[in-house]
Amino acid sequence: MIDTVLGNLREYWLVYSLLALYTVMLAHHAWTGKRETKGLTDYYVGGRNMGGWVIGLSFFATYASTNSFVGFSGQTYDWGVPWMLFVPASVALSLFAWLIIAPRLRSFTRAMDSLTIPDFIGFRFDSTPARVFAALILIAASFFYMTAVFKGIGNLLEVFLEIPYKLSIVIVFFVVMLYTMIGGFISVVKTDSVQGVVMIMAAILLFTGTVNAAGGLNAIFEVRSQAGGEALFTWGGGVAIPVLLGTMFAALIKFAVEPRQLARFFALKGDKAIRTGMLVSTITFGFVFSLLIPIGLYARRIFPDGLGDTDLVIPNLLSQVFGQGTAAFLLVAMVAAAMSSLDSVLLVLASTAERDIVSVIKPGRSEKDQMFWTKGWVALFAFITMLISLNPPGGIVTLTAFSGSLYGACFFPAIVFGLHWQRGSGSAVMTSFGTGIVTLLTWDFIPGSEVVHEVFPAMLLSTVAYAGISLVTRDSASNTVVTLMKNSSHSLRNQAPE
Repeated sequence: MIDTVLGNLREYWLVYSLLALYTVMLAHHAWTGKRETKGLTDYYVGGRNMGGWVIGLSFFATYASTNSFVGFSGQTYDWGVPWMLFVPASVALSLFAWLIIAPRLRSFTRAMDSLTIPDFIGFRFDSTPARVFAALILIAASFFYMTAVFKGIGNLLEVFLEIPYKLSIVIVFFVVMLYTMIGGFISVVKTDSVQGVVMIMAAILLFTGTVNAAGGLNAIFEVRSQAGGEALFTWGGGVAIPVLLGTMFAALIKFAVEPRQLARFFALKGDKAIRTGMLVSTITFGFVFSLLIPIGLYARRIFPDGLGDTDLVIPNLLSQVFGQGTAAFLLVAMVAAAMSSLDSVLLVLASTAERDIVSVIKPGRSEKDQMFWTKGWVALFAFITMLISLNPPGGIVTLTAFSGSLYGACFFPAIVFGLHWQRGSGSAVMTSFGTGIVTLLTWDFIPGSEVVHEVFPAMLLSTVAYAGISLVTRDSASNTVVTLMKNSSHSLRNQAPE
């Protein structure tokens, strides 16, 4: 046993050295985050005083986990050229989130003293049941997503470092749990900004290395002559187009509805920060995904006989194509990608459980108690996800898309309409939640439903339910909401100092 461990350390010493340096960086940010955290607002949303560069990079890094490097890159191996629509779609959805959601969400949550998406929904619609229901949806959807991220990093460490999958999961659990629990939002965002830069460099290296190994940029066209290659260049050849579009939309709608992404908007200090963050994140998404998404097709030239699981495309490239130094850096970058998503989801989960469930049941607890128990929830949710990930229920893209579908079907009407339409009530929100969930869970049982991804009917019916009930029930908007609604975007910016 000892000889095996020592042999592994000797063989992969460079990777372990880089991982050690990365761990030191995490520890430093955890310590500085702890030192700068004075209360719940700091721990949950960075004191609402963070700049555009750091939040823009964090918005990118929080989303671009191993799901992007392993799942989305590998998916092109089976789905082909149509999956490249992911690149312009990511740019469009990023702009939508920053232009349509960010300015008003920041202003509303500051005025309402809101710290989480469920409490924003509760305050906006004056409904405690809607707040608690939103919290339960958030918790359920987050487990699917975190399981996908754990699976991705477990596959990487198993293939590249020969660390058993289950041991990899346990190691990741301890590292992420500790620095998230100690440093809170400030630690997470600072770490994310560094991880974002590392991931940009990794995307460049991964693309150039794969293209060179495949035979150059034009090698992508030679895939057509391989067995089954023609289908990869045909609409609907690799997968039905409605399924592809649905999977893509479910993955990207998270920009506008997923609480871990939206929490970044809570933390922005002013309108200038919003503009800067929008440019930084959108340009980064477009650049990085334009490098990552084609990799699966180039990998067809390197692994022409096929791979049983597209989640293994990137791990196999690391172990068989790249030199030791480059592969070591890429592996650490993908570990960083996983960490940058897990920490954010864990913090959102913990803050939601404490603020929107426990504190609703037991109000009036001190801020010190709430802080203590929030850290406890971080540890508990990390542990539960670790247990689920030891035997994950599905592939990375499948799990990611389902969590995105759940967020989109449930939160899209409440957030988008809640920010831009004065009408709305707790009953409308609860009905839209229920409609979205039922549609997602039952769509596959409807004859002929396979031609349309469930996210589209779920979001449509959820939105129709929200609008319909809002029109026939009492408007629950408070005076604060009415005032915010009546103000123009210019007025909203002037209300909050930079």
